[in-house]
Amino acid sequence: MPDTPQSPASAAPSAERSRTAEEPRAACVLCQEPSEYPESHRGSHAVPALRRGVEGQRTACSG
Repeated sequence: MPDTPQSPASAAPSAERSRTAEEPRAACVLCQEPSEYPESHRGSHAVPALRRGVEGQRTACSG
């Protein structure tokens, strides 16, 4: 079976992943530990464990 060249659309996700793997990680807004997001990613970032706690507090019944 002959090798088929990858289209630019299918090659883009792997190129994006390698680029983000090389970038420094954004600091968590709560504990300043590196998050899973690169510094170039927009928004405020939290590490997964702290994010679950904050979301739990936000969705808890307050009434």
